[in-house]
Amino acid sequence: MDQTQQPIPIRGPSRSAERAPAPDLARGMMLLLISFANTPLYLWATTHSLSSNHPVGEGTLDNAVSAVLIVIADLRVYPMFAFLFGYGIVQLYRRQQAAGVSEADARALLRRRNLLLIAFGAVHALLLWYGDIIGAYGLVGLILVALFLRRSDRTLLTWAGIGTGLLVVLAVLSTVGAFFAAGAAGADGGQAASAASPAADSEFMMAPIAEENPLWAAVLRIAFWPTVVIGQGLLSVAVPTAIVLAFWAARRRILEEPWNHLPLLRRTAVIGIAVGWLGPVPNALDHLGVIAVPDTVSWVFWPVQLATGLVGGIGYVALFGLIGARLRGRPMGAVGSAVAAVGKRSMSCYIGQSVLCAPILAAWGLGLGAHMGSAAMALYAAGVWLATLVFAVVLERAGKRGPAEVALRRLAYRRTTAEPSEPTAPTGSGSGSGSAGSAAEPDSTTR
Repeated sequence: MDQTQQPIPIRGPSRSAERAPAPDLARGMMLLLISFANTPLYLWATTHSLSSNHPVGEGTLDNAVSAVLIVIADLRVYPMFAFLFGYGIVQLYRRQQAAGVSEADARALLRRRNLLLIAFGAVHALLLWYGDIIGAYGLVGLILVALFLRRSDRTLLTWAGIGTGLLVVLAVLSTVGAFFAAGAAGADGGQAASAASPAADSEFMMAPIAEENPLWAAVLRIAFWPTVVIGQGLLSVAVPTAIVLAFWAARRRILEEPWNHLPLLRRTAVIGIAVGWLGPVPNALDHLGVIAVPDTVSWVFWPVQLATGLVGGIGYVALFGLIGARLRGRPMGAVGSAVAAVGKRSMSCYIGQSVLCAPILAAWGLGLGAHMGSAAMALYAAGVWLATLVFAVVLERAGKRGPAEVALRRLAYRRTTAEPSEPTAPTGSGSGSGSAGSAAEPDSTTR
């Protein structure tokens, strides 16, 4: 054995030709739902519901828009992107293994990237958006890579099942508890308590956006951010569960070779989306005033949203896996290519949403959020997504990555040499379009 052999340098980022279409399409399209889910928080002059992030007391159209978003977007996007994030971790790790990079160096790369995500998230929160999810994914990725990256398939599925089971049990117990609590309040004539205004809770939640002083608003954002990172990243259970499940799925190349997993993808898409959309219906009906849930027990909707959101988010992933199978050997077309361009630059486009929202809508900026309702805000959210789509397409045609991706890759791949002329496929890769390389890279991280 040659003792003078030098360590193999870390392999550089994947090329566009190496990417499977399904994850990019999924991230690009889901960024629209992210915009829909985030922008209601910029309606800072209104009182928000205790059971959702949406304003109460609006008109019929505004309430209807909020109800639709409660069903299709709220707490459904977190687990979906968490799954893609976890999937990309395994793909990046396998690319390094296939290139002959040592275990220590590959893990160091993953650790460095996750630490950088935490740093990027902190800057994002300080400057623009306290609801940042980039840091949360970085924290969870840091922990789960250390605990689960090399564990057996059986262990991964067991822990994914435990996480899902915890969410389901929490939702069931919360529903039962809320039922008895509402009955007890009614028997005691507790109408005053149930009719209490959620203004105090809403005011606390909206403080970083409703603050007019830019410097103090930044202090509030960075003060709120650690709670968001820990709460959304770890305590929600849904995000780590989705990532662990993604570790298992990535080993089977389910998104790179979806045509080999059609029965699984079909079942997951149908069941996942059905559960994901039916679960929030009571919450949506309560928001519309069709049913009346006392404010004292309106918290019941959060655990139900989390449990069904995990299932719904995985269902969304499966749906785009089916779309990827359909696209095998076919061009995506202009619309598909544009959406995929957003997905390839998802972190840049996610931060871009904050750039187009915070200074314009928040009280410390132009404050336009005080003059809009939910329907107008949904239109604004769609416009923001379209603006990022145009930005992504321009970069795609110029052959350039997003600025956030460029910055992250330069820092993470600091020891990388020039890329090989021919991309190296991971061990066990199959034939077909997009079968090699990273399907969903960890730096493509969004809420």
